[in-house]
Amino acid sequence: MVSTTAIIGSTGLTGSFILSNALGLDAFKSVYTISRRAPKPESPKLNAVIEADTAKWASNLSSITPPPEVVFSALGTTRAAAGGIANQWKIDHDLNIKLAKAAHAAGVKTFVFVSSGGTRGLVAGRVPYSQMKVGVEDAVRALGFEQAIILRPGAILGQRETPQKGGALLNALVRGLGRVGQGLQDRIGQDAEVIARAAVRAAVLAADGKAPDKFWVLEQADIVKHGRDEWKA
Repeated sequence: MVSTTAIIGSTGLTGSFILSNALGLDAFKSVYTISRRAPKPESPKLNAVIEADTAKWASNLSSITPPPEVVFSALGTTRAAAGGIANQWKIDHDLNIKLAKAAHAAGVKTFVFVSSGGTRGLVAGRVPYSQMKVGVEDAVRALGFEQAIILRPGAILGQRETPQKGGALLNALVRGLGRVGQGLQDRIGQDAEVIARAAVRAAVLAADGKAPDKFWVLEQADIVKHGRDEWKA
């Protein structure tokens, strides 16, 4: 039983699916979100905190009483949307770490972070995007949560409210691989809802004492397993 959770990034592609799936499960009795705009789903279980100033989000999270058992972060933006790599770093790296620190200080047991696959390779590790994700992962590990869960998806498939440059082509190419073989597509990209369901299921398993490790990393095959093949609503 999870009881109470907080979701950061609940209006984004993956985060919105984390929210809808959490609201649909009896394991989650109360669901908080912190976002710039109101999330779309409505539910008696939902407590939406609307705050335009992201600098206040950590304190918003700390103010939830009692503290949530689980915090999900699917928070992220793009270089184009942020207006440059420096501003993207402030959101994808700095804000995520501030939120993780606030969660740990508040007594949150489990922190779930949607990261990205392939970020720790020799070449990829020199790319700023990879450095952001790796930095957050390492910070979450260092904080020593009772349970940390990291998801490392491939290309995130789905229709975004604000289309990304090249997103439609990427979706078409990866989904085209699925017509050759589902396993081929699964190695390249996963649907946002599959990723979200994997995050939710992992949190429920952890609450039931079934996590395989205190720092549980779900790679792409694990995401498909938990978010699609073994998912039960």
